[in-house]
Amino acid sequence: MAVAIVTGAGSGIGAATARALAARGDRVVCADVKLDTAQRVAGGLDDALAVEVDVSSAASCDRMVEETMRRFGDVDSIVTCAGVERHGPGHEFSEEDFDLIMNVNLKGTWLSARSAVRAIIGAGHGGTVVMIGSINSVVGNPGASAYCASKGGVLMLGRTLALDWARYGVRVNIVGPGVVNTPMSARSLADPEKRAKMMEKTPLGRPAPPEEIASVIAFLTSDASSFMTGAYVPVDGGTLAAW
Repeated sequence: MAVAIVTGAGSGIGAATARALAARGDRVVCADVKLDTAQRVAGGLDDALAVEVDVSSAASCDRMVEETMRRFGDVDSIVTCAGVERHGPGHEFSEEDFDLIMNVNLKGTWLSARSAVRAIIGAGHGGTVVMIGSINSVVGNPGASAYCASKGGVLMLGRTLALDWARYGVRVNIVGPGVVNTPMSARSLADPEKRAKMMEKTPLGRPAPPEEIASVIAFLTSDASSFMTGAYVPVDGGTLAAW
């Protein structure tokens, strides 16, 4: 059975991904900065491990992989769902919030992927990395300069690492969700005016449940996508098609 690490597994897309991978038979490591939420998700799965991780820390990411190896003896894939979001005009945005977003969304994606891929390369069997970008990897959004910059960085990070790691049989792909019904977007979706604006840009006219993103992630971590690497896959209800 494959061993999959999912960061940000305590809620949203991460939790849905952990459940989707477990449902197909993967042994899943649910990693999150909040250990209690990771434990709650892992507790509902067969043969799963909950791990506390701060993805902005190299040492913490290394410990995550070390705990995975102690429990399961291998790593086959990692899905980097951990992320944060802050909003505000660029001239008013704080340095602290900018650093937080970059450290978690971009640096954290690199550090967690790097730790896992070192183990995959060491095992010599290849594997997969799925990074969570956004539609904001390719289009801007007012009041979200740091978030958009971080997700644009994730896109180019993933494409470049796909080139670095192809020789080792490691495939790297980037998923670009549109509007998804997660705790991160709950406040905006609960505001009728904001929701209407978001849906105006979504041809399918609804937010996605996180399970619809998780199903694409499951495909990208499976042999069914064996000739895909360096790809950016929007899962956005048609938003980018209409942009």
